[in-house]
Amino acid sequence: MPSRFHLDPHLPEPIYRQLMDQVRRLVAAGQLRAGDELPSVRAIAATHAVNPMTISKAYSLLEAEGVLQRNRGAAMSVADGADGGEQAIDLLTPALDRVVKEAAQLGLTQAQVIAALRKRMGNAK
Repeated sequence: MPSRFHLDPHLPEPIYRQLMDQVRRLVAAGQLRAGDELPSVRAIAATHAVNPMTISKAYSLLEAEGVLQRNRGAAMSVADGADGGEQAIDLLTPALDRVVKEAAQLGLTQAQVIAALRKRMGNAK
């Protein structure tokens, strides 16, 4: 499952935040459900060549939020009730807000932005 996560050190957002956001989105979309195990800290760190403490920080913060649960002697898993949490669109709102602001700064019309979004969505995997 480490391939589910796409961590990019070149983005301005810290790696631990990228991982947290991706886990939240997978849970909100139902791709990760209560009881599903996540890859180990070491596995993700090795796959993405990042410090294991970075992954551990993300997992700990998600545990504190109630998204993940620590299982003694086993892998971290999605907490019971976590898949009924945030709505998917709520997770997308900050990105949409950024797009709206940047489109306004660029002088783009709503139609242009929607056309660009449709094109990008058509290219999505």
